[in-house]
Amino acid sequence: MVEIRREPPIAWVTLNRPERLNALNSQALIDLREAFQQLSHDDVRVIILTGAGDRAFAAGADIAEMREKSPTEALAFARLGQAACDAIAQAPQPVIAAINGFALGGGCEIALACDIRLASDRAVLGQPEVTLGVPPGWGGTQRLTRLVGPGVASELIFTGRRVSAEEALRIGLVNAVYPADELLDRARELALAIARNGPIAVRLSKAAIRQALDVDLNSGLAFEAEAFALAFSTADQREGMSAFLEKRSAQFQGR
Repeated sequence: MVEIRREPPIAWVTLNRPERLNALNSQALIDLREAFQQLSHDDVRVIILTGAGDRAFAAGADIAEMREKSPTEALAFARLGQAACDAIAQAPQPVIAAINGFALGGGCEIALACDIRLASDRAVLGQPEVTLGVPPGWGGTQRLTRLVGPGVASELIFTGRRVSAEEALRIGLVNAVYPADELLDRARELALAIARNGPIAVRLSKAAIRQALDVDLNSGLAFEAEAFALAFSTADQREGMSAFLEKRSAQFQGR
């Protein structure tokens, strides 16, 4: 249900259940978590996450599977969805979501776990769980609030309203919107632009950005200073600064 394709220095992860609009059942969540855990130990520099087909990134959790769950089973399902999202968020490499269609409910939560979100002009995003009688369960109340602020997040979650790609861009839910037939190429271009930089520096930057969401300012600044200092123990730092002074392109090796 999840495919990995390596295109060094990039890896592509594709939710591959197009006949169900890439709806996320338990097995898909397990596969997604394992894919990102595997890639976390890989030498690829950037990961792009997308959905198979041209209709959906992921239309949400599989309602047919959820409908008859007991509260205990629902808790386990929520924790499984959160574990998949956490595997994405905790990957040391930057993760770009290429949202090629519907990203609703759990699909939106998967996108929220990524570092950068690019949308096609046909994308539709939202957290419609309350229309099914449940709140978001895979991080929507937490990550959406941190991304767009409590007022906008509250309105979207309380109403279950879907938003177009253009509105998602306006409220800061996505970084950019492209014609559908350009989306994957644009995602690749962005990934390659990131991959040209020092991979250790990019990973340290991601770790520091994550700290900004979890700790107070002084603690975050202390982490940033330590990350900055740590980079000076690498060959990449010496190569990057030497290349700048010598007016040539740096050849980073990730060491």
